[in-house]
Amino acid sequence: MNESNKGDNPWKAAALVGALGMDVGICIFIGYWLGSRAGESMGDANAGKIVGMLIGLAAGIISAILIVRKVLENSDG
Repeated sequence: MNESNKGDNPWKAAALVGALGMDVGICIFIGYWLGSRAGESMGDANAGKIVGMLIGLAAGIISAILIVRKVLENSDG
């Protein structure tokens, strides 16, 4: 008999890749938006946008790592 492992589902892998991309993209966009708002109140919108995007990127990467850990944890057992 041919038993399939739970982690071998290509649709689950495609969904994970899509979710990670959306997660990082949304975090960068929110960082950009918040940075532009903060930059306007401080007087330099461009610097705020750049800092906001970098903070959003860092938040997106951390969030992606947590998602991958959770998926791998659930697929072990």
